[in-house]
Amino acid sequence: MMKYILILIGMGILVSCTNKTRNTNDLDVRSLLLQQLKNTHNNQEWFVPSIKAIENLSAEQSNRRDSTANHSIGELTSHLIFWNEKHLKAIKGEDLSDFQIESNEVTFKKYKDLEWKTAVQKLDHQQSELEMLIENATPEQIDQWGSAIANLAAHNAYHTGQIIYIRKQNGWWK
Repeated sequence: MMKYILILIGMGILVSCTNKTRNTNDLDVRSLLLQQLKNTHNNQEWFVPSIKAIENLSAEQSNRRDSTANHSIGELTSHLIFWNEKHLKAIKGEDLSDFQIESNEVTFKKYKDLEWKTAVQKLDHQQSELEMLIENATPEQIDQWGSAIANLAAHNAYHTGQIIYIRKQNGWWK
């Protein structure tokens, strides 16, 4: 865990060196985690956030797969929802028995029309809740959760990139 905190601190130092107008106290671990969560959720800076990546898609589009073993947009969204929910429950100290899986493949599912709309809303809500939890966390909680949250944000960004790629391949991206 300390390795990840040091990486985050190193990133903070790099960012502070490139932006001289910022107070160095503004770039603590909490700030970096919040920035990562918001950028992967709904704040477009360096890359497209997840909410923009899945907006204005039908359930049919979300379920379309190519001729390979690649996952669909809906399946990737389902996967993100699973892991975001697991982290939320872990952070809140809730029961994780529903998240005991034998294979990661079970986290990828397809959606019908209403289910897809609900999934889009659920991912948005989860990401907002994660941001609120980090905003209101104690320093001890930030220390405890920091590595997992940084990894979750990277995981969300990775799969959001896959979603954008699928949209571009299908001509669904402007």
